[in-house]
Amino acid sequence: MKLLWGFSNQLAAAVALILLSPVILGIALWIRIADGPGVLFAQDRAGLRGRPFRMLKFRSMVHDSVAMSAELGIDDPFGLVENDPRITRCGRFLRRTSLDELPQLLNVLAGRMLLVGPRPDVLPQVANYSPLDARRLEVKPGITGWAQVNGRDDIDWPQRFILDRWYVDNWSLALDLRIIWRTFADLRRGEPPVHVDTLNIDRARTGDAPPVRLGIPAPREAEQAQDARRAA
Repeated sequence: MKLLWGFSNQLAAAVALILLSPVILGIALWIRIADGPGVLFAQDRAGLRGRPFRMLKFRSMVHDSVAMSAELGIDDPFGLVENDPRITRCGRFLRRTSLDELPQLLNVLAGRMLLVGPRPDVLPQVANYSPLDARRLEVKPGITGWAQVNGRDDIDWPQRFILDRWYVDNWSLALDLRIIWRTFADLRRGEPPVHVDTLNIDRARTGDAPPVRLGIPAPREAEQAQDARRAA
């Protein structure tokens, strides 16, 4: 079933790339004219079992945005802050509408990603995963996922780990289809408010992975997992 679903994802990505080619070319031209060279943003992310791959997005930030975070005093170079000056004018629209994610259809076509799965994380943060965190790497990452339709960026990383583990343990074709439907339904809601999550900041400072349960009591994790089942 999973192999067939993976092939279906690649076929769907190919069809989507053809049908959306005018939109993709239009966005690329807009970025090139408004923000100069560098239409695509490519970054190493962790794929299945942590294997690195180059994830593609339309560029929504200025060049060297990670280096610029140090100049601005931003503790988490991979996170966002309110009214983030690193986001371009084009980027604000693209992020709000999620159109910046369209190039990831190429990653799906290449078999590195699926339409649905845990969002691929950056390698420096994956290096600090606990064994329990790493369970989200047991499946291919996705353009959208269970955590995205249950809060997107407006939830803490500990809760994302819980939701991603629940997805890994409860995967089904019906669940993926429901996530895809909810993703399209959520597009009109716009970009969520910026939520500064200190987990990765703290891990980067200490260089140590947290305890297996990330400091969350077991009853609380069980309660959130139960809520996720009800939502499904």
